[in-house]
Amino acid sequence: MTTLEDVWPLFQLCLTTPRLVLRPVRDEDIPAYIEAAASGIHDPERTPFAVPWTDAAPEILPGNLARWIWQQRNECAPADWNIIFGVWTHEGNFLGTQCIGAKDFGTLRTVETGSWLRRSVQRRGFGHEMRAAVLLWAFDWLGAECALTGAVDWNGGSLGVSRRLGYVPNGEKRVTTRPGVVERELLLRLSPHDFRRPDWTLTIEGANETAAFLGLQ
Repeated sequence: MTTLEDVWPLFQLCLTTPRLVLRPVRDEDIPAYIEAAASGIHDPERTPFAVPWTDAAPEILPGNLARWIWQQRNECAPADWNIIFGVWTHEGNFLGTQCIGAKDFGTLRTVETGSWLRRSVQRRGFGHEMRAAVLLWAFDWLGAECALTGAVDWNGGSLGVSRRLGYVPNGEKRVTTRPGVVERELLLRLSPHDFRRPDWTLTIEGANETAAFLGLQ
């Protein structure tokens, strides 16, 4: 009997670290995703996101997030993809998301990452652990040669994670985080050579099926 995992092999992918489980968000995960986002991610006075999606009214935010998840899944193809990993503790608590995406990956071998955590679990090292997980997967299983990221200059948490992992400066740009608000975004890049690997081993399920789905085998 054909399963959903057979139809959409990305759902077979699972990354496990000492404290976390990362797997692509499924429809049944969307309520937990929305609850975590609505619980608060950042100081309401300013937003770290280039698109101020957390500013949406409470009655609008759930539909916006569901549509975004479905849109990313719908547009996923071997050349261009963005995988939204849900991040759970081993006990099953939903903490946030870790995204990783690429355009023309077969040629450029470059990935980009972005993430968020609910405020109640920030500053516990989870951001470092979950980004290290997707970087290990990208470099060791997909053959990525470069990883890009960025953060507004006051976002010390994100920039600190990047420094710990070995990212180097890659320029900057001006972004509008809210209407009329201009911020300076610091751009960063990481090579496999510079990557400061964690002292733990990543456990991965569904790696071969995912690579085949993305046209890498």
